[in-house]
Formats: sequence, C-alpha cells, structure tokens
Amino acid sequence: MIKGFLRLFIALLGALGGYELMLITIPIFTEVLHWAPNAAAHISLLVVGGLIGGIIFYLIAPLLTRRVLRFLEWSEGRLQKMPATDIISGAVGLVVGLLIANLLSLPFGRLPVVGPFIPVLANIILGYIGMSLAVKKKDDLWAFVASFPRLAKEKEKDKEKGSPRPAEAAPSPKVLDTSVIIDGRIADIVKSGFLEGTLIIPNFVLEELRHIADSSDILKRNRGRRGLDILNRIQKELGAKVVISDRDYEDISEVDSKLLRLARELKAKVLTNDYNLNKVAELQGVPVLNINELANAVKPVVLPGEEMLVHVIKDGKEAGQGVAYLDDGTMIVVDGGRRHIGETIGVLVTSVLQTAAGRMIFAKPKAMEKVV
Repeated sequence: MIKGFLRLFIALLGALGGYELMLITIPIFTEVLHWAPNAAAHISLLVVGGLIGGIIFYLIAPLLTRRVLRFLEWSEGRLQKMPATDIISGAVGLVVGLLIANLLSLPFGRLPVVGPFIPVLANIILGYIGMSLAVKKKDDLWAFVASFPRLAKEKEKDKEKGSPRPAEAAPSPKVLDTSVIIDGRIADIVKSGFLEGTLIIPNFVLEELRHIADSSDILKRNRGRRGLDILNRIQKELGAKVVISDRDYEDISEVDSKLLRLARELKAKVLTNDYNLNKVAELQGVPVLNINELANAVKPVVLPGEEMLVHVIKDGKEAGQGVAYLDDGTMIVVDGGRRHIGETIGVLVTSVLQTAAGRMIFAKPKAMEKVV
C-alpha cells in the first residue's frame, strides 16, 4: 500500500519536474531556432514534458522507494536507540539554528545568481550546528532549564522567612556497577537511609547481569539472579528512586569504560566494590563510593591492650598461630592459639594492621584462659 502510494507520488513529482523543465526550455529553443509555437503547440509541449517526466520517474520509482524505506527504517532504528532527552534537545537546537539562519540570510536573498542559494546553505549549516551542539550540551541545557523553577521556589521561601538562606545542593546521582549489585550489601545500605540521591542503573549493566543469570555455570547463574533480585527489592520494597538509563556508547566495548563515561556526563558518582574500577575512576577524576571502604570504616575500633573473647577455628600461616574471626569478618591472628583450635578463649590485642583487603588484629591468649 505504502509502496504504491510512494510510486504515484514520485511519478507526480516527475511530471511536475518535466512540466517546469519545459517551461524553462521552450523560450530557449524559441530564441535559438527563431520559432514561435502557437498556443496549442505550447500546451502540447508542456503536456509531453510532463508525461515524459512522469513516465521516467514512475519507472525508477521502485528503486527510489526502496532507498527511501531503507532510510526510514535506519532513521527509526537510530531514534529508538537515542534517549528522549537527546531527541528533544536536538529538535530544539535545530529550530533555533533554522531561526538564526533565516534571520542572517534574509539580507543576502536579493543578491544576483547566488542569492537564492545562500538561505538554503545557511539553513543546512546552522541547522546542523544547532542540533549537534544541543545534543552534546544537553545536560547543561536541562540543568539550566531546571534551575528556573527551583530558584523561583527558593526566592519565595526566602521572602516568607524574611532572610536569605543558601540553597541546599541536591545529592548527586549514583551509578551502580555490576559487582556492587551482585554483592548484595547495597540493599542493606539503601534500607539504612545513609545513601541519598537517585540510583542509576545503565541498560548495559542490566544486559551484563542478564548474561550472567543465563550462564551455564551454576555459580555465575546464581550470582546473576541474586543481582536481579536485589534490584527488584531496592525498587519495590525499599522505595528508592531508581532510574534505568538507556544511554549506550557503541564506540566503547568495555562495560567499565561505558560506566565511567556515563558518570562523567551525568556528573554522578560510581558505586562499586571493584578495586580496579575504583583506581581507574580516580585516574579519570570520577568520584567513587566503594562499599568495601565503607565496611572497613564502620568496623569497631580495636586498640592494643584491649581484651576480647574469640573462637579459634583454624591454624595460621606461622608455627603455633591460630585464626579467629569477629562477627564483621575481621581476621584475628592469635599467637600460640593453634592448640586452642575449636575453643573459645580470652585474648589480649597486641597490634592492629590495616591492609587494602581489610583490617587484621594480632593477639595472644590472655593467661591461657579458656571459656567453656
């Protein structure tokens, strides 16, 4: 149906083109051949020109139709992949560029020969520049537009209170990576209320989670499914503000690189427990929240000389050592504790060592006390 309509439309355009071409060429032939056609001949030539143009374009219409439909499918595919903010920003930039082009080219339209072409060229160039700049600077534009109602509300509140007050900065959004979702502790952190702002889940992270959940390896499959369950819990049970970002970067293959670029564009922080991603983000100037560092920060402080009860569960690396663990996972190396494996004993802290992997406590049995 649409192909037949396009073919007739193209044939009609060809007929109009042939008619217009005859209008231009008849005076030229009249002047060159010194032949003045009468009214009937003039009309016949116009009709013949229109018919020839219509027939030619009707014959080549299938080729043009395929090209047009292919271009429309390509355009639709590209637009579906583009975020809505990019489309709106591009449309606004295009309109502004066309307005500026028409205003600037208006005085040049009356120039001989090149006059009619200047507005067309100006519209193409400035329209493209306006659209391109608006898409690249969309975050700044949206932030600028969003600032107007916020500033108005702040001014009204200041007037009501009678004294100016500084505006409170909104908490920055947090971009979650795959590792922190699979880890699972993010749900408890959100539930505690210590994490503010919008949580952004990129589509490429969800895609990676889906691949892990569909893995043939049982361990990977369970981890992927746990990550998806954690996201559902955060969004539905905990009521956190979660936004699924459909931005993607086809020129980048690695998920971590995409994540850092997204965080830079959104002026967001990356939430992770990946040590390597943490270091790369620091090198690129992207702020990072590492939940492993948070876990180490909230562990209770233990000082040399303190006493505690521990349950020795295995022997250590050095001769005679025993190893115990606190409830938060902190390792305690008990000097001379190997003979107390399987027992709960009182120990005296001798030193504390902070490492990249966490905190280690060294202790020795306190006067060989044993708790049954």
